[in-house]
Amino acid sequence: MSCIFCKIIDGSIPSTAVYEDELCYAFADLHPQAPVHVLVAPREHIASVDDTDQSDGLLLGHLLWAASEVAREKGLAKGYRLVVNAGEDGGQTVDHLHVHLLGGRPLTWPPG
Repeated sequence: MSCIFCKIIDGSIPSTAVYEDELCYAFADLHPQAPVHVLVAPREHIASVDDTDQSDGLLLGHLLWAASEVAREKGLAKGYRLVVNAGEDGGQTVDHLHVHLLGGRPLTWPPG
């Protein structure tokens, strides 16, 4: 498979693992937008949140839980942001579903 995140998840491309379990893999973003910027991706290749259905509800919930677990481990008690981009106009640049965990500084609103 040519998906860069699939290669990161299977270990073909090195990454800095932050969290992993049987359903997901979390790793440090190579171009961080905050002091803490971690990507949480399912091990299963799903191109986008737009490609999920009701049967994926447990996986989607697990991704959010894993991101919150990483936030706790990183000491982000003052707050953090979770972002899921969908499609080109939504800012998705890698066609593999993932949750961005951003924190470690005050985050302004609106983003972008």
